[in-house]
Amino acid sequence: MNKILSLLALFAITGAPVMAQSEQSSWYTTLSGMDSSQLTLLVILGVVLLLIVLLLILMIYLMSFMTAVFQKENPSLAHEPSWWESFKEKFVTGKMDEVGGKDEKAKVMSDHSYDGITELDNFMPPWLQWVFIGSIAFAVIYFVNYTVLGIGPTGEEEYQEELRLEAIAAETRKANLVAGIDETTVVFDESAAAISSGKSIFETNCAACHAADGGGGVGPNLTDEYWLHGGSIQDVFKVVKYGVVEKGMIPWQDQLSPEQMQQVSSYILTLVGTTPANPKEPQGEPYSASPAAETPVTDSTAVVASIQ
Repeated sequence: MNKILSLLALFAITGAPVMAQSEQSSWYTTLSGMDSSQLTLLVILGVVLLLIVLLLILMIYLMSFMTAVFQKENPSLAHEPSWWESFKEKFVTGKMDEVGGKDEKAKVMSDHSYDGITELDNFMPPWLQWVFIGSIAFAVIYFVNYTVLGIGPTGEEEYQEELRLEAIAAETRKANLVAGIDETTVVFDESAAAISSGKSIFETNCAACHAADGGGGVGPNLTDEYWLHGGSIQDVFKVVKYGVVEKGMIPWQDQLSPEQMQQVSSYILTLVGTTPANPKEPQGEPYSASPAAETPVTDSTAVVASIQ
């Protein structure tokens, strides 16, 4: 049983880096993107792998049981090392020769001596020798593959590929975020690109009723502090999205994307405090929060001035 536990511990130690690597490669995203047939195949492979591991454990147990039976039937075999001890001595721990006389002791001593302390020249255990040999073989294969043959991508090429994949992922995240904008998640977008796009949308679709400078016409004045349906970014977005049909304001949710409605709503708030050529009289109730309160960074009037 101790041998079985040792093997299981060895398997867990060697498998830990692989498990960590799997976690770093966003395995959950890959798994969620599989269809039912792929998931079924994955489950079958997992069951087969589990059966193989169980069979290996069973074989180890049977070998240990048979060794114990043979040693009991033949007492002379009791002093012989088990297969696991032989394997461990040959490939893991090794066996250092006994140091007897003075001459033999001198063979394992190095020339390094400090304050009367002589350094032993101990032998390298087999597992470390195999690691050393494997690292040399890996280095040769790596050098030939990447430098001589040029088959594998270089570090720079891998970096650029990661940047390309991350850019695609960022665009996907942005698209998903933009598609989810509604009256509860909308924010005042102060960026010059958003305000410029909102201005273009306003001049194309809203200027006929509210005037190009927001002073009002058929629709109310958008430059003063009075609002019929609230003056926050959420209120303006809701009016743009659903409209006010009884007063002639059509809903724009079927003609503008959520991002475009956020942009034009943000632009409308930048009109507050400006001076239109022919302002319409105030309508509604005053709204205390200024457009600048929607964003702590950029003054809305300054943004409008920068794009006009």
